[in-house]
Amino acid sequence: MKNDNIKNTVTVIGGGLGGLFVAAFLSKEGYRVTVLEKNKIIGGGLQTFYSHGISFETGMHLLGGMREGGALNKICHYLGIYDKIDICDTDHDCMDQITYFSDGKTYRVPEGREAFAEYFATEFPSERDNIYAYVDAIYKMVDEIDFFYLRPDNEHVYTHSEEFMLPADNFVARYIKDPKLRDLLCYMNPMFGGVKGKTPTYIHALINVLYIDGPSRFAVNSQQMADALADIICENGGAVIGDDKVVGIDIADKMITALHTQHGNMYSSDYYISAIHPLEMLKMTDSKAFSKAFRDRIAEAPNSYSSFCAYFIFKPDSFPFINHTCYCQNDYGKVWNYSEYDAEDWPRGFMYMTPFEKEQGKYAVKMVVNAIMPYSVVEQWSDTSTGNRGREYEEWKQQHINKILDRMEILYPGFVDKVEYMFGSSPLTIRDYYDEPEGALYGMSKDCNNIAQSQVSVYTKVRNLFLTGQNINLHGFCGVPLTAVYTAEAIVGHNVILNKINEYNARV
Repeated sequence: MKNDNIKNTVTVIGGGLGGLFVAAFLSKEGYRVTVLEKNKIIGGGLQTFYSHGISFETGMHLLGGMREGGALNKICHYLGIYDKIDICDTDHDCMDQITYFSDGKTYRVPEGREAFAEYFATEFPSERDNIYAYVDAIYKMVDEIDFFYLRPDNEHVYTHSEEFMLPADNFVARYIKDPKLRDLLCYMNPMFGGVKGKTPTYIHALINVLYIDGPSRFAVNSQQMADALADIICENGGAVIGDDKVVGIDIADKMITALHTQHGNMYSSDYYISAIHPLEMLKMTDSKAFSKAFRDRIAEAPNSYSSFCAYFIFKPDSFPFINHTCYCQNDYGKVWNYSEYDAEDWPRGFMYMTPFEKEQGKYAVKMVVNAIMPYSVVEQWSDTSTGNRGREYEEWKQQHINKILDRMEILYPGFVDKVEYMFGSSPLTIRDYYDEPEGALYGMSKDCNNIAQSQVSVYTKVRNLFLTGQNINLHGFCGVPLTAVYTAEAIVGHNVILNKINEYNARV
Protein backbone atom coordinates (compact mmCIF):
# COMPACT_ATOMS: atom_id res chain seq x y z
CA MET A 1 0.00 0.00 0.00
CA LYS A 2 1.34 3.42 -0.93
CA ASN A 3 2.36 5.63 1.98
CA ASP A 4 0.44 8.93 1.58
CA ASN A 5 2.13 10.61 4.54
CA ILE A 6 5.26 11.63 2.64
CA LYS A 7 7.73 13.60 4.77
CA ASN A 8 10.78 14.39 2.63
CA THR A 9 12.58 13.11 -0.43
CA VAL A 10 15.78 11.07 -0.46
CA THR A 11 18.02 10.01 -3.35
CA VAL A 12 20.32 7.01 -2.84
CA ILE A 13 23.43 6.49 -4.96
CA GLY A 14 23.87 2.75 -5.46
CA GLY A 15 21.27 -0.01 -5.54
CA GLY A 16 23.26 -2.70 -3.77
CA LEU A 17 22.52 -4.31 -0.42
CA GLY A 18 23.20 -1.15 1.60
CA GLY A 19 21.38 1.22 -0.71
CA LEU A 20 18.27 -0.94 -0.93
CA PHE A 21 18.05 -1.56 2.81
CA VAL A 22 18.49 2.10 3.78
CA ALA A 23 15.92 3.05 1.14
CA ALA A 24 13.47 0.45 2.46
CA PHE A 25 13.85 1.72 6.04
CA LEU A 26 13.27 5.33 5.00
CA SER A 27 10.36 4.40 2.71
CA LYS A 28 8.71 2.69 5.66
CA GLU A 29 9.24 5.91 7.65
CA GLY A 30 7.32 7.90 5.04
CA TYR A 31 10.13 9.30 2.90
CA ARG A 32 9.86 9.22 -0.90
CA VAL A 33 13.09 7.52 -1.94
CA THR A 34 14.72 7.22 -5.36
CA VAL A 35 17.53 4.69 -5.77
CA LEU A 36 19.95 5.14 -8.66
CA GLU A 37 21.93 2.06 -9.71
CA LYS A 38 24.64 2.00 -12.39
CA ASN A 39 23.96 -1.60 -13.47
CA LYS A 40 20.89 -2.73 -15.38
CA ILE A 41 20.18 -5.25 -12.64
CA ILE A 42 19.81 -3.93 -9.10
CA GLY A 43 21.22 -5.67 -6.04
CA GLY A 44 25.00 -5.31 -6.05
CA GLY A 45 26.20 -8.46 -4.29
CA LEU A 46 22.60 -9.72 -4.44
CA GLN A 47 22.65 -9.73 -8.25
CA THR A 48 21.98 -12.94 -10.10
CA PHE A 49 23.30 -13.62 -13.58
CA TYR A 50 22.56 -16.45 -16.01
CA SER A 51 24.82 -18.69 -18.05
CA HIS A 52 23.54 -21.53 -20.22
CA GLY A 53 20.12 -20.95 -18.69
CA ILE A 54 21.41 -21.50 -15.12
CA SER A 55 21.29 -18.74 -12.49
CA PHE A 56 24.34 -17.84 -10.41
CA GLU A 57 24.61 -15.55 -7.39
CA THR A 58 27.34 -12.94 -7.68
CA GLY A 59 28.17 -12.61 -3.99
CA MET A 60 25.65 -13.49 -1.29
CA HIS A 61 26.14 -17.22 -0.92
CA LEU A 62 25.82 -17.51 2.87
CA LEU A 63 23.45 -15.68 5.19
CA GLY A 64 24.14 -15.01 8.84
CA GLY A 65 21.55 -13.72 11.27
CA MET A 66 18.54 -15.19 9.46
CA ARG A 67 17.72 -17.84 12.05
CA GLU A 68 14.98 -17.12 14.58
CA GLY A 69 16.15 -14.40 16.96
CA GLY A 70 18.89 -13.21 14.60
CA ALA A 71 19.25 -9.55 13.70
CA LEU A 72 18.47 -10.02 10.00
CA ASN A 73 15.55 -12.28 10.81
CA LYS A 74 14.05 -9.47 12.92
CA ILE A 75 14.79 -6.80 10.32
CA CYS A 76 13.20 -8.82 7.51
CA HIS A 77 10.09 -9.48 9.61
CA TYR A 78 9.85 -5.77 10.45
CA LEU A 79 10.11 -4.80 6.77
CA GLY A 80 7.55 -7.44 5.84
CA ILE A 81 9.80 -9.34 3.43
CA TYR A 82 10.70 -12.44 5.43
CA ASP A 83 7.88 -14.49 3.88
CA LYS A 84 8.72 -13.19 0.42
CA ILE A 85 12.19 -14.68 0.28
CA ASP A 86 12.93 -18.38 0.01
CA ILE A 87 15.80 -19.49 2.25
CA CYS A 88 16.97 -22.74 3.82
CA ASP A 89 19.34 -23.80 6.58
CA THR A 90 22.68 -25.46 5.97
CA ASP A 91 23.27 -28.89 7.52
CA HIS A 92 23.05 -28.51 11.27
CA ASP A 93 25.63 -31.24 12.00
CA CYS A 94 28.09 -29.84 9.43
CA MET A 95 27.73 -26.16 8.63
CA ASP A 96 31.29 -26.05 7.25
CA GLN A 97 33.82 -28.60 6.03
CA ILE A 98 37.57 -27.89 6.01
CA THR A 99 40.06 -30.11 4.15
CA TYR A 100 43.87 -29.84 4.27
CA PHE A 101 45.67 -31.32 1.28
CA SER A 102 48.95 -31.65 3.24
CA ASP A 103 47.64 -34.39 5.54
CA GLY A 104 44.35 -35.30 3.88
CA LYS A 105 42.45 -34.42 7.05
CA THR A 106 38.84 -33.20 6.78
CA TYR A 107 37.03 -31.47 9.63
CA ARG A 108 33.21 -31.31 9.70
CA VAL A 109 32.17 -28.40 11.90
CA PRO A 110 28.68 -28.38 13.46
CA GLU A 111 26.67 -25.24 14.16
CA GLY A 112 25.83 -24.04 17.66
CA ARG A 113 28.10 -22.63 20.36
CA GLU A 114 28.33 -25.77 22.48
CA ALA A 115 28.55 -28.18 19.51
CA PHE A 116 31.26 -26.05 17.87
CA ALA A 117 33.41 -25.98 21.02
CA GLU A 118 32.90 -29.67 21.79
CA TYR A 119 33.76 -30.74 18.25
CA PHE A 120 37.16 -29.06 18.33
CA ALA A 121 37.73 -30.17 21.93
CA THR A 122 37.23 -33.77 20.75
CA GLU A 123 39.58 -33.30 17.79
CA PHE A 124 42.23 -31.58 19.96
CA PRO A 125 41.70 -32.99 23.48
CA SER A 126 44.83 -31.36 24.93
CA GLU A 127 43.32 -27.97 24.02
CA ARG A 128 39.85 -28.62 25.49
CA ASP A 129 39.94 -25.91 28.17
CA ASN A 130 41.58 -23.45 25.79
CA ILE A 131 38.95 -24.03 23.11
CA TYR A 132 36.09 -23.38 25.51
CA ALA A 133 37.86 -20.26 26.80
CA TYR A 134 38.35 -19.03 23.22
CA VAL A 135 34.68 -19.57 22.31
CA ASP A 136 33.56 -17.84 25.51
CA ALA A 137 35.87 -14.93 24.68
CA ILE A 138 34.52 -14.32 21.16
CA TYR A 139 30.91 -14.47 22.37
CA LYS A 140 31.70 -12.10 25.23
CA MET A 141 33.35 -9.70 22.79
CA VAL A 142 30.41 -9.71 20.40
CA ASP A 143 28.10 -9.03 23.33
CA GLU A 144 29.91 -5.69 23.70
CA ILE A 145 28.49 -4.59 20.34
CA ASP A 146 24.94 -3.38 20.89
CA PHE A 147 23.97 -3.00 17.23
CA PHE A 148 24.80 -6.66 16.51
CA TYR A 149 21.89 -7.58 18.77
CA LEU A 150 19.74 -4.59 17.74
CA ARG A 151 20.05 -3.10 21.21
CA PRO A 152 19.47 0.67 21.43
CA ASP A 153 22.63 2.41 22.59
CA ASN A 154 23.88 5.75 23.81
CA GLU A 155 24.97 7.69 20.75
CA HIS A 156 28.76 7.88 20.33
CA VAL A 157 29.44 6.24 23.72
CA TYR A 158 31.55 3.13 23.22
CA THR A 159 33.61 1.12 25.69
CA HIS A 160 35.34 -2.07 24.70
CA SER A 161 37.60 -4.66 26.26
CA GLU A 162 41.37 -4.63 25.85
CA GLU A 163 41.23 -7.52 23.36
CA PHE A 164 38.72 -5.82 21.06
CA MET A 165 41.33 -4.16 18.83
CA LEU A 166 44.08 -6.78 19.07
CA PRO A 167 45.28 -8.30 15.79
CA ALA A 168 42.99 -11.32 15.45
CA ASP A 169 45.85 -13.77 14.90
CA ASN A 170 47.42 -12.62 18.18
CA PHE A 171 44.08 -13.01 19.93
CA VAL A 172 43.71 -16.62 18.78
CA ALA A 173 47.30 -17.34 19.83
CA ARG A 174 46.51 -16.06 23.33
CA TYR A 175 44.08 -18.92 23.83
CA ILE A 176 45.30 -21.71 21.54
CA LYS A 177 48.75 -23.34 21.72
CA ASP A 178 48.53 -25.91 18.90
CA PRO A 179 49.57 -24.19 15.61
CA LYS A 180 47.30 -26.45 13.55
CA LEU A 181 44.30 -25.57 15.67
CA ARG A 182 45.15 -21.87 15.49
CA ASP A 183 45.03 -22.13 11.70
CA LEU A 184 41.86 -24.20 11.74
CA LEU A 185 39.92 -21.81 13.99
CA CYS A 186 40.64 -19.06 11.47
CA TYR A 187 39.23 -20.92 8.47
CA MET A 188 36.54 -18.23 8.04
CA ASN A 189 39.19 -15.62 7.09
CA PRO A 190 38.01 -15.56 3.44
CA MET A 191 34.63 -14.37 4.75
CA PHE A 192 36.08 -11.13 6.10
CA GLY A 193 39.47 -10.52 4.48
CA GLY A 194 41.62 -11.52 7.44
CA VAL A 195 45.23 -10.33 7.29
CA LYS A 196 47.98 -11.27 9.75
CA GLY A 197 48.83 -8.55 12.24
CA LYS A 198 46.13 -6.19 10.94
CA THR A 199 42.59 -7.51 11.12
CA PRO A 200 40.99 -6.44 14.43
CA THR A 201 39.75 -9.21 16.69
CA TYR A 202 36.21 -7.83 16.84
CA ILE A 203 35.74 -8.58 13.12
CA HIS A 204 37.01 -12.15 13.59
CA ALA A 205 34.65 -12.56 16.56
CA LEU A 206 31.60 -11.08 14.83
CA ILE A 207 31.86 -13.23 11.70
CA ASN A 208 32.60 -16.41 13.63
CA VAL A 209 29.75 -15.94 16.09
CA LEU A 210 27.39 -15.02 13.26
CA TYR A 211 27.98 -18.33 11.50
CA ILE A 212 28.45 -20.53 14.56
CA ASP A 213 24.90 -19.51 15.51
CA GLY A 214 23.74 -21.06 12.25
CA PRO A 215 24.11 -20.03 8.58
CA SER A 216 21.38 -20.04 5.96
CA ARG A 217 21.32 -19.93 2.16
CA PHE A 218 19.06 -18.55 -0.52
CA ALA A 219 17.00 -21.11 -2.36
CA VAL A 220 17.32 -20.50 -6.12
CA ASN A 221 19.05 -17.09 -6.02
CA SER A 222 19.73 -13.91 -4.07
CA GLN A 223 17.98 -11.58 -6.52
CA GLN A 224 14.73 -12.25 -4.70
CA MET A 225 15.98 -10.18 -1.73
CA ALA A 226 16.81 -7.20 -3.95
CA ASP A 227 13.41 -7.43 -5.63
CA ALA A 228 11.58 -7.66 -2.29
CA LEU A 229 13.35 -4.53 -1.00
CA ALA A 230 12.64 -2.69 -4.27
CA ASP A 231 8.93 -3.54 -3.90
CA ILE A 232 8.83 -1.81 -0.48
CA ILE A 233 10.41 1.32 -1.95
CA CYS A 234 8.03 1.44 -4.92
CA GLU A 235 4.92 0.62 -2.87
CA ASN A 236 5.68 3.66 -0.72
CA GLY A 237 5.89 6.06 -3.64
CA GLY A 238 9.58 5.70 -4.43
CA ALA A 239 11.52 4.39 -7.41
CA VAL A 240 14.45 2.08 -8.11
CA ILE A 241 16.18 3.02 -11.35
CA GLY A 242 18.84 0.84 -12.96
CA ASP A 243 21.31 1.52 -15.76
CA ASP A 244 21.76 5.20 -14.91
CA LYS A 245 25.03 5.83 -13.11
CA VAL A 246 25.50 9.00 -11.08
CA VAL A 247 28.45 10.88 -12.58
CA GLY A 248 28.23 14.31 -10.97
CA ILE A 249 27.30 15.86 -7.63
CA ASP A 250 26.57 19.60 -7.29
CA ILE A 251 27.39 21.02 -3.85
CA ALA A 252 26.82 24.59 -2.68
CA ASP A 253 27.21 25.94 0.86
CA LYS A 254 27.93 22.39 2.11
CA MET A 255 24.61 21.09 0.75
CA ILE A 256 24.02 18.87 -2.28
CA THR A 257 21.72 20.64 -4.72
CA ALA A 258 21.56 18.01 -7.50
CA LEU A 259 22.88 14.73 -8.87
CA HIS A 260 23.62 14.20 -12.57
CA THR A 261 23.56 10.81 -14.30
CA GLN A 262 25.26 9.39 -17.37
CA HIS A 263 22.01 9.59 -19.36
CA GLY A 264 21.63 13.30 -18.70
CA ASN A 265 19.08 13.09 -15.92
CA MET A 266 19.16 15.35 -12.87
CA TYR A 267 17.82 14.49 -9.41
CA SER A 268 17.21 16.87 -6.52
CA SER A 269 15.94 15.93 -3.07
CA ASP A 270 16.09 16.92 0.57
CA TYR A 271 18.58 14.21 1.55
CA TYR A 272 21.17 12.10 -0.27
CA ILE A 273 22.80 8.82 0.70
CA SER A 274 25.88 7.35 -0.95
CA ALA A 275 25.93 3.56 -0.76
CA ILE A 276 29.04 3.15 -2.91
CA HIS A 277 32.73 3.18 -2.06
CA PRO A 278 33.63 6.64 -0.68
CA LEU A 279 36.47 6.95 -3.20
CA GLU A 280 34.04 6.51 -6.10
CA MET A 281 31.66 9.06 -4.56
CA LEU A 282 34.45 11.63 -4.15
CA LYS A 283 35.30 11.32 -7.85
CA MET A 284 31.86 12.74 -8.66
CA THR A 285 32.55 16.17 -7.18
CA ASP A 286 35.43 18.61 -6.80
CA SER A 287 33.70 20.44 -3.98
CA LYS A 288 35.93 21.84 -1.27
CA ALA A 289 33.34 20.64 1.22
CA PHE A 290 35.53 17.52 1.28
CA SER A 291 38.96 18.53 2.53
CA LYS A 292 42.20 17.43 0.90
CA ALA A 293 43.07 15.56 4.09
CA PHE A 294 39.82 13.56 3.88
CA ARG A 295 40.24 12.85 0.18
CA ASP A 296 43.84 11.72 0.74
CA ARG A 297 42.83 9.48 3.64
CA ILE A 298 40.18 7.73 1.56
CA ALA A 299 42.46 7.43 -1.48
CA GLU A 300 45.31 5.98 0.58
CA ALA A 301 43.23 3.60 2.73
CA PRO A 302 44.09 -0.01 1.86
CA ASN A 303 41.38 -2.14 0.30
CA SER A 304 40.62 -5.74 1.18
CA TYR A 305 41.78 -8.48 -1.15
CA SER A 306 39.73 -9.73 -4.06
CA SER A 307 38.81 -13.10 -5.52
CA PHE A 308 38.93 -15.30 -8.58
CA CYS A 309 35.70 -17.22 -9.11
CA ALA A 310 35.18 -20.41 -11.07
CA TYR A 311 31.70 -21.55 -12.04
CA PHE A 312 30.81 -25.11 -13.03
CA ILE A 313 27.57 -26.45 -14.49
CA PHE A 314 27.27 -30.20 -14.01
CA LYS A 315 25.94 -32.84 -16.33
CA PRO A 316 22.55 -34.08 -15.07
CA ASP A 317 22.63 -36.34 -11.99
CA SER A 318 26.42 -36.51 -11.86
CA PHE A 319 27.63 -34.59 -8.78
CA PRO A 320 26.07 -34.80 -5.29
CA PHE A 321 24.44 -31.74 -3.72
CA ILE A 322 26.34 -30.50 -0.65
CA ASN A 323 24.30 -28.43 1.79
CA HIS A 324 27.21 -26.63 3.47
CA THR A 325 30.28 -24.63 2.54
CA CYS A 326 33.54 -26.45 1.94
CA TYR A 327 36.94 -24.87 2.60
CA CYS A 328 40.25 -26.26 1.34
CA GLN A 329 43.81 -25.37 2.35
CA ASN A 330 47.06 -26.55 0.82
CA ASP A 331 48.68 -26.66 4.25
CA TYR A 332 48.44 -25.34 7.78
CA GLY A 333 49.85 -21.91 8.59
CA LYS A 334 48.70 -20.16 5.40
CA VAL A 335 45.23 -18.92 6.35
CA TRP A 336 46.42 -15.42 7.29
CA ASN A 337 48.38 -14.91 4.07
CA TYR A 338 45.74 -14.98 1.35
CA SER A 339 46.71 -11.46 0.28
CA GLU A 340 49.93 -12.93 -1.12
CA TYR A 341 50.05 -14.53 -4.58
CA ASP A 342 52.40 -17.15 -5.94
CA ALA A 343 51.47 -18.63 -9.32
CA GLU A 344 53.16 -21.90 -8.38
CA ASP A 345 50.99 -22.68 -5.33
CA TRP A 346 47.81 -20.74 -6.16
CA PRO A 347 45.20 -21.35 -4.92
CA ARG A 348 46.71 -22.02 -1.48
CA GLY A 349 43.15 -22.01 -0.19
CA PHE A 350 39.63 -21.74 -1.59
CA MET A 351 35.99 -22.32 -0.73
CA TYR A 352 33.35 -24.07 -2.81
CA MET A 353 29.63 -24.67 -2.58
CA THR A 354 26.78 -26.20 -4.55
CA PRO A 355 23.98 -23.61 -4.51
CA PHE A 356 20.48 -24.63 -3.45
CA GLU A 357 17.84 -25.00 -6.16
CA LYS A 358 14.09 -24.49 -5.80
CA GLU A 359 13.34 -28.20 -5.98
CA GLN A 360 16.68 -29.42 -4.69
CA GLY A 361 17.23 -33.13 -4.99
CA LYS A 362 20.13 -35.50 -4.47
CA TYR A 363 22.30 -33.97 -7.18
CA ALA A 364 23.78 -30.51 -7.66
CA VAL A 365 23.13 -28.42 -10.75
CA LYS A 366 26.16 -26.15 -10.34
CA MET A 367 29.14 -25.22 -8.20
CA VAL A 368 30.78 -21.91 -7.30
CA VAL A 369 34.44 -21.78 -6.24
CA ASN A 370 35.97 -18.66 -4.68
CA ALA A 371 39.75 -18.43 -4.46
CA ILE A 372 41.28 -15.32 -2.90
CA MET A 373 43.44 -13.28 -5.26
CA PRO A 374 45.02 -9.82 -4.86
CA TYR A 375 44.14 -7.21 -7.47
CA SER A 376 47.79 -6.78 -8.44
CA VAL A 377 47.63 -10.08 -10.35
CA VAL A 378 45.25 -8.62 -12.94
CA GLU A 379 46.45 -5.02 -12.88
CA GLN A 380 47.99 -5.36 -16.34
CA TRP A 381 44.41 -5.46 -17.74
CA SER A 382 43.12 -2.64 -15.52
CA ASP A 383 42.30 -0.38 -18.50
CA THR A 384 40.00 -2.97 -20.12
CA SER A 385 36.26 -3.54 -19.71
CA THR A 386 34.14 -6.65 -19.29
CA GLY A 387 34.00 -8.68 -22.51
CA ASN A 388 36.85 -6.69 -24.07
CA ARG A 389 39.95 -7.80 -22.20
CA GLY A 390 41.61 -9.70 -25.03
CA ARG A 391 42.81 -13.23 -25.77
CA GLU A 392 45.75 -13.14 -23.36
CA TYR A 393 43.42 -12.40 -20.46
CA GLU A 394 41.00 -15.18 -21.48
CA GLU A 395 43.90 -17.65 -21.65
CA TRP A 396 45.13 -16.50 -18.24
CA LYS A 397 41.65 -16.98 -16.82
CA GLN A 398 41.38 -20.51 -18.22
CA GLN A 399 44.77 -21.38 -16.72
CA HIS A 400 43.45 -20.42 -13.30
CA ILE A 401 40.23 -22.35 -13.81
CA ASN A 402 42.44 -25.36 -14.64
CA LYS A 403 44.38 -24.88 -11.38
CA ILE A 404 41.10 -25.09 -9.48
CA LEU A 405 40.08 -28.12 -11.53
CA ASP A 406 43.31 -29.85 -10.51
CA ARG A 407 42.43 -29.37 -6.83
CA MET A 408 38.84 -30.52 -7.35
CA GLU A 409 40.13 -33.60 -9.13
CA ILE A 410 42.09 -34.51 -5.98
CA LEU A 411 38.97 -34.07 -3.85
CA TYR A 412 36.61 -35.79 -6.29
CA PRO A 413 38.36 -38.06 -8.80
CA GLY A 414 36.62 -37.79 -12.16
CA PHE A 415 35.31 -34.29 -11.34
CA VAL A 416 36.13 -32.80 -14.74
CA ASP A 417 34.08 -35.50 -16.52
CA LYS A 418 31.00 -34.42 -14.55
CA VAL A 419 31.29 -30.79 -15.73
CA GLU A 420 29.32 -29.72 -18.79
CA TYR A 421 30.26 -26.01 -18.81
CA MET A 422 32.85 -23.93 -16.96
CA PHE A 423 33.79 -20.26 -16.87
CA GLY A 424 35.42 -17.80 -14.51
CA SER A 425 35.68 -14.21 -13.33
CA SER A 426 38.52 -12.20 -11.84
CA PRO A 427 39.03 -9.22 -9.51
CA LEU A 428 38.41 -7.01 -12.55
CA THR A 429 34.85 -8.32 -12.74
CA ILE A 430 34.25 -7.45 -9.09
CA ARG A 431 35.78 -4.00 -9.64
CA ASP A 432 33.57 -3.21 -12.63
CA TYR A 433 30.25 -4.60 -11.40
CA TYR A 434 30.43 -3.26 -7.85
CA ASP A 435 32.47 -0.07 -8.39
CA GLU A 436 34.86 -1.33 -5.73
CA PRO A 437 38.44 -0.07 -6.22
CA GLU A 438 40.82 -2.97 -6.81
CA GLY A 439 37.88 -5.35 -6.80
CA ALA A 440 37.87 -5.27 -3.00
CA LEU A 441 35.63 -8.06 -1.73
CA TYR A 442 34.97 -6.36 1.59
CA GLY A 443 35.65 -2.73 0.78
CA MET A 444 38.23 -0.79 2.75
CA SER A 445 40.45 -3.01 4.86
CA LYS A 446 40.35 -2.56 8.64
CA ASP A 447 43.81 -2.25 10.20
CA CYS A 448 43.90 -2.36 14.00
CA ASN A 449 47.23 -0.49 13.89
CA ASN A 450 45.60 2.46 12.12
CA ILE A 451 41.86 2.01 12.48
CA ALA A 452 41.15 5.72 11.92
CA GLN A 453 42.33 5.49 8.31
CA SER A 454 39.55 3.09 7.32
CA GLN A 455 36.92 4.25 9.82
CA VAL A 456 34.33 6.32 7.94
CA SER A 457 31.29 7.88 9.62
CA VAL A 458 27.76 7.83 8.23
CA TYR A 459 27.89 11.63 8.58
CA THR A 460 29.78 13.93 6.19
CA LYS A 461 30.75 17.60 6.03
CA VAL A 462 27.95 17.98 3.49
CA ARG A 463 24.93 18.47 5.74
CA ASN A 464 22.37 16.56 3.65
CA LEU A 465 24.70 13.73 2.56
CA PHE A 466 25.07 10.48 4.51
CA LEU A 467 27.04 7.31 3.81
CA THR A 468 26.22 3.62 4.07
CA GLY A 469 27.46 0.28 2.69
CA GLN A 470 30.24 -2.15 3.48
CA ASN A 471 32.94 0.54 3.65
CA ILE A 472 31.27 2.43 6.48
CA ASN A 473 30.97 -0.10 9.28
CA LEU A 474 30.77 -3.82 8.63
CA HIS A 475 30.59 -5.76 5.40
CA GLY A 476 28.43 -8.74 4.56
CA PHE A 477 24.81 -9.79 4.57
CA CYS A 478 24.40 -8.93 8.24
CA GLY A 479 26.80 -6.01 8.67
CA VAL A 480 25.57 -3.90 5.74
CA PRO A 481 21.85 -3.89 6.72
CA LEU A 482 22.79 -3.07 10.32
CA THR A 483 24.82 -0.13 9.05
CA ALA A 484 21.82 0.90 6.94
CA VAL A 485 19.79 1.18 10.16
CA TYR A 486 22.38 3.62 11.55
CA THR A 487 22.39 5.64 8.32
CA ALA A 488 18.60 5.87 8.19
CA GLU A 489 18.57 6.93 11.85
CA ALA A 490 20.95 9.78 11.03
CA ILE A 491 17.92 11.24 9.25
CA VAL A 492 14.94 10.03 11.33
CA GLY A 493 16.54 10.10 14.78
CA HIS A 494 18.76 7.94 16.97
CA ASN A 495 17.26 4.55 17.97
CA VAL A 496 13.95 5.35 16.23
CA ILE A 497 14.10 2.44 13.78
CA LEU A 498 15.85 0.11 16.24
CA ASN A 499 13.03 0.58 18.73
CA LYS A 500 10.41 -0.05 16.05
CA ILE A 501 12.14 -3.25 14.93
CA ASN A 502 12.27 -4.54 18.49
CA GLU A 503 8.70 -3.49 19.30
CA TYR A 504 7.39 -5.18 16.16
CA ASN A 505 9.20 -8.45 16.85
CA ALA A 506 8.07 -8.42 20.49
CA ARG A 507 4.44 -8.43 19.28
CA VAL A 508 4.72 -11.29 16.77
